[in-house]
Amino acid sequence: MERKIAGLFDLDGVILDTEDFYSQFWGEQGRLYCPEIPDFTAKVKGRTLSDLLTTYFPGKEQAETIIRKLGDFERQMPFRFIAGADGFIRDLKAHGVKLAIVTSSNDAKMAEVYRVLPQLKEWFDVIVTADKINRSKPAPECYLLAAEELQYTSARCIVFEDSFSGIEAGKRAGMKVIGLATTNSAEAIRNKADAVIPDFRGFSYNQLIRVYGQID
Repeated sequence: MERKIAGLFDLDGVILDTEDFYSQFWGEQGRLYCPEIPDFTAKVKGRTLSDLLTTYFPGKEQAETIIRKLGDFERQMPFRFIAGADGFIRDLKAHGVKLAIVTSSNDAKMAEVYRVLPQLKEWFDVIVTADKINRSKPAPECYLLAAEELQYTSARCIVFEDSFSGIEAGKRAGMKVIGLATTNSAEAIRNKADAVIPDFRGFSYNQLIRVYGQID
């Protein structure tokens, strides 16, 4: 029997294999503008561009430069699926699972993603971007909004996340969280998520239900 559950997916590092590219970009910006901040790339993961600009690049000229450089970078980025992600998403759709993308990316970035992967608009019932929220992850606002738009309670939502801030956001929203060890090691996120997988290869709807447990 199919379970009435919803899958809420972060984008980068969960659906798309882009984290190495962003680490390269933000590592360079950290060295140029914030050399006094150690491990700058770890601090920016999972946060919206607006939040990053306010926190680390408050000057108008700096912010405009970062926005321009990031836009140029993303227009050349190859958007490829995390291993097994496309097959797993199609399996969930075949079993009637409602799906949402919940990303810290803004609408401009998503336009580039849709240009390469237009099927995402067909697969996902709801897409929550940075332009729809006021508070970045680890605040739970984005996941709560996705649940509201899907018309599902938090108890019936399963979050897929890779970043510390994203995992925390899902847990604070009252949802079960499956962590992907694509950005951080399995050991680093094991105690923060309800379950950890390396990627989606070999993962299926039936295995997800076993992780989730019985829903009455």
